[in-house]
Amino acid sequence: MGAFKKSFANFMIYVLKMMMYFTLLASFILVFGTKNIGLTRPSRTLGTTVLTYVIVILLMVAIYGKYDIGRRKNKPIIYSLGLAVALTDIITYFELMIMSTLEADVSAFRLMHIGELLGILGLHTLIVVGFVSFGNWMYFKLIPPEKCCVITTKESNLEQITRSIKKYQKQYDVQRVVDYRRSDLEDIISKMDTVFLYDVPISERTDIVHYCYEHLINIYISPEVTDVVENLAEYYLLDDVSMLNFNVEGLTLEQRFFKRAFDIVVSALAILVSSPIWLIASVAIKLDDGGPVFFKQQRATRDGKVFKVYKFRTMKQNVENRSATADDDRITKAGHLLRKTRMDELPQFLNIFLGDMSFVGPRPEMLENVYSYTEALPEFEYRLRVKAGLTGYAQIAGKYNTTPKDKLIMDMMYIERYSFWNDIKLCFQTLIVLFKSDSTEGFQSRDDVFVVEETPIEVRK
Repeated sequence: MGAFKKSFANFMIYVLKMMMYFTLLASFILVFGTKNIGLTRPSRTLGTTVLTYVIVILLMVAIYGKYDIGRRKNKPIIYSLGLAVALTDIITYFELMIMSTLEADVSAFRLMHIGELLGILGLHTLIVVGFVSFGNWMYFKLIPPEKCCVITTKESNLEQITRSIKKYQKQYDVQRVVDYRRSDLEDIISKMDTVFLYDVPISERTDIVHYCYEHLINIYISPEVTDVVENLAEYYLLDDVSMLNFNVEGLTLEQRFFKRAFDIVVSALAILVSSPIWLIASVAIKLDDGGPVFFKQQRATRDGKVFKVYKFRTMKQNVENRSATADDDRITKAGHLLRKTRMDELPQFLNIFLGDMSFVGPRPEMLENVYSYTEALPEFEYRLRVKAGLTGYAQIAGKYNTTPKDKLIMDMMYIERYSFWNDIKLCFQTLIVLFKSDSTEGFQSRDDVFVVEETPIEVRK
């Protein structure tokens, strides 16, 4: 019965998704059809507009994320889908403007259709919010939370996964948190729908994964570096022997060329387009306390090379340099706005143009962080195989309190499956960061942390 309910829920989500996309397209045609006669009857304009809208929205959904009901919460789905739909509306709007061939139509389009564009953006936002909210509500009415257990080594490892699981209480009902050495571990797992393996030694983890797979129990694993390698390996037949092949090559010569060409061209354009913001920010910083406009700090990039990263100064002069929270009294008045809008990062376009950084890559860490992280986690130096980047997996999905290990895994996933298309996707996805909070959350009470159940005297062998 449970499998049927889940299949039915997934079918209903598929129907809702199709209805949402049809509603978005139909409303776009109806709104702009009031001013463009070519959209009210079968015509080249109608066909081209429909084709453009379908192609662009599929592309944008591939970049920003799909109608991921049941997997993500409302807000991130709304942000990603809303941004994808908004860009689709704008691109199709300009395509429709170009398609207007009559001079009267062109002038009417330019002067009058801006209002329709703003209207359709607002309407489509409401449509996305409605379909996402209803979709998740319906899904969780049909599908109860999965019974879960977290298997780990010790309580001190739990803070990171605690924060994550507690955000998804409609998906996961954590009933047990146990030590992987328990003698009755398999009995506990057998009563669960899903198992989270967090920081469990690989040798022990293998047995647990085999048991879960045999008994059709879902598995989530916190990956190690070896998991990244295995995950990205290619299936290879050596005569009739099955092998997994992973070639450690780094970026090829042509990949380096196109990546650097993209950095030069786009950073030059970005500096040119954003130059008015540079001027306004510089004046605001000077008027605030008369101090220097730019903040410079030594950071590490490819092969451990040290360079000076540039940012607009957002803190008062001669204060301790450490991570800041939103209400930190070291931040200047101008700095609050620059940080909130991420405009303090704009001078890094100059670092990219000069070749110190790339648009996409691991975050350039402070030198003391590199030394301390590498001492605790030697594999952390692997992220220095490519240039540091303005954006990347860790910058988009990570937070200030994301652990060094999780940052490393995100960066290695980027490095080892590099592609130019992936760089383009990550550049577009960076827009989502503007909608995120400052992400400085911590743990306020012991209620936020699970407790590992004590291990019986008889330990599993």
